[in-house]
Amino acid sequence: MPHVIVEYTDNIAAEARMPELLAAINGVLIAQGGVFPTGGIRSRAIRLTDYRVADGAEDDAFVHVTLKIGSGRPEEVRKKACDELFAAIKDHFAELFARRYLALSMELIEFSEGGTYKHNNIHARFKKA
Repeated sequence: MPHVIVEYTDNIAAEARMPELLAAINGVLIAQGGVFPTGGIRSRAIRLTDYRVADGAEDDAFVHVTLKIGSGRPEEVRKKACDELFAAIKDHFAELFARRYLALSMELIEFSEGGTYKHNNIHARFKKA
């Protein structure tokens, strides 16, 4: 963990540069000083084709990011990570935001580790010898 899910409307697909956004998201999480194990970070983008924004009268767009993490991290650690992550998202979309109607949002979901199942050999690659 963490897992990041980026949902975005297909009316911005050509300009969204999702591979770059996912790289930036992972970079922010890795830069948190070991708060999130690098081998557990997963980010993905889901292009939405069925959606409606507001009254549907304009070609409105949105990007919603969900950050899922295991519980137990202090509030200040969670806030720092979320603040930096949302800043990176806003920076990524700044030009598009200036040109069109666009809603950006993010939510943090914490869950109990007792309800998750994991089998991951990627962590070993990042263990310090």
